[in-house]
Amino acid sequence: MIVDSHCHLNYGTMMEDMDGVMARAEEAGVETMLAINARLSEYDDVLALAEKFDNVFATVGSHPHEAEKEPDVQATELIEKAQHKKIIGIGESGLDFYYEYAPRDLQEANFRAHIEASRQTGLPLIVHARDADDECIAILRDEMEKGVYPAVIHCFTATRAFAEASLELGFYISISGIVTFNSAKELQETAKIIPLDRLLIETDAPYLSPVPKRGKPNEPSYVKYTAEFMSKLREIPYEKLAKATTDNFYNLFTKATRP
Repeated sequence: MIVDSHCHLNYGTMMEDMDGVMARAEEAGVETMLAINARLSEYDDVLALAEKFDNVFATVGSHPHEAEKEPDVQATELIEKAQHKKIIGIGESGLDFYYEYAPRDLQEANFRAHIEASRQTGLPLIVHARDADDECIAILRDEMEKGVYPAVIHCFTATRAFAEASLELGFYISISGIVTFNSAKELQETAKIIPLDRLLIETDAPYLSPVPKRGKPNEPSYVKYTAEFMSKLREIPYEKLAKATTDNFYNLFTKATRP
């Protein structure tokens, strides 16, 4: 069995065929999915999916792209919403300087609020970092000095140095279908050196479908292609990769109930 540690079930066309999405995930051996809340305004929609399906859990958070539309996110609000039994993580939040959809100062303020919520609840922080390696790790280190918190760097595409810095902070690293792309040679080399006990896999559905589904809308069942690729890349049996990444998910997201 495997886990899709990061997907956006309320986006794309999945909502129109949710029963089919769940059936295909089960057929692919996906035992659990983590539905990510990217806009606080959509919290109720994401939570409803987690409440409907036993094997779906959810997070609470506001994506850095939304920092201008959802400014001044407060840790207290995140903490309050995280009390629900199906909310097992905080985020996703972080810094995205690639698109610059929101001012950097607003992204940072929201990011620090999410970190504070993670610290106070003990729930893992889901970190989004794109084209902001130095700034992101500086904030993560600064906040760690204020008090420890668990975290995962989701959809990792950064440098080996960023991976090593994240691992030094005790974080997990999640690999998406991007690793299967022919152009992702540097990422593939970094993915080889992530300790097996710190590795997660994800789809980030409906985005970033792995080969051989690239160009099609992504869904949780496709996480098996990333798992298969990673097992070959690291030269270990698929069963070992699947067990390790599944165990890692529950070791990190301790609030999740395992089937």
